[in-house]
Amino acid sequence: MKWIKNLLAFVGLFAVVSLFVYAMQDAPTDENFEKKLVNDYNVYALQIPDDLDFAKEAMPLENPDIYERMDRELLVNTYWQSNGLLMFKRARKYFPVIEPILKKHGIPEDFKYLAVIESGLTNAVSPAGARGFWQIMKDTGRELGLEINDNVDERYNLELATEAACQYLKNSKERLGSWTLAAAAYNAGEFGIKKELERQNVKDYYDLLLGEETGRYVFRIVALKEILNHPDKYGFNFREKDLYKPIPTYKVEVDTAVTDFTKFADDYGINYKILKIHNPWLREKHLNNKSNKQYFIEIPKTGSYVN
Repeated sequence: MKWIKNLLAFVGLFAVVSLFVYAMQDAPTDENFEKKLVNDYNVYALQIPDDLDFAKEAMPLENPDIYERMDRELLVNTYWQSNGLLMFKRARKYFPVIEPILKKHGIPEDFKYLAVIESGLTNAVSPAGARGFWQIMKDTGRELGLEINDNVDERYNLELATEAACQYLKNSKERLGSWTLAAAAYNAGEFGIKKELERQNVKDYYDLLLGEETGRYVFRIVALKEILNHPDKYGFNFREKDLYKPIPTYKVEVDTAVTDFTKFADDYGINYKILKIHNPWLREKHLNNKSNKQYFIEIPKTGSYVN
């Protein structure tokens, strides 16, 4: 019987040692931590980069309040996987339209991520009435030169709305002194940001105590910038063919009324639905154009859609 007890004791000891060795091998070391982040569905704390910035204006991550707020936005947006993957897909389709317009106006490229958090790169409509990729209010849009009425709403024209947003951002930068404050003002308004800077006697966005939405605003932009630029690091896996691609189009100049856009679309070999997908700023089935204004209607090139 003694030899049986000794055998059982040896087997037990061997099992314990084996489990210990296995546990040590499977422990989340720095090396396999990053690998597992990409290859499984576990949730991990994220390492915040030391050098985050917005429009080359550094984020003071040595401040514990700033660090925690940035950590929150990275976590929320990293683990909202379905939304994140859609942003990668849409960015490939729409950033090529936005980027050259920002560059033309001298607006830092980081502002393309502002459009991401404003609308998810869709022609969204807010409860307050802001519309389009850049979420422009009606009065603001008109002040910036956009035509907005029942017949035409250029807030839905991505190119023209981006031009208008650039004008607003440039003005905000000149008045407030930094691109970070200009971004915050896009959410809260120039007057609101300027009033709080004066009331709190500070000069920087990161020193301001603001409401929930504006207080998170720049952090959300920077989080999306970081994630969209480093998909592997944050566990997003996709192939080039998974992304949405820009559809080649050409522009047709129109300076008269159009009585029937269904017939107009048919004349160019497409249907009404496809015409409206590429020209959401045309709000009705006709175009009044009593002033003979020059409009440019986008038509997809032949073969872009299968009829």
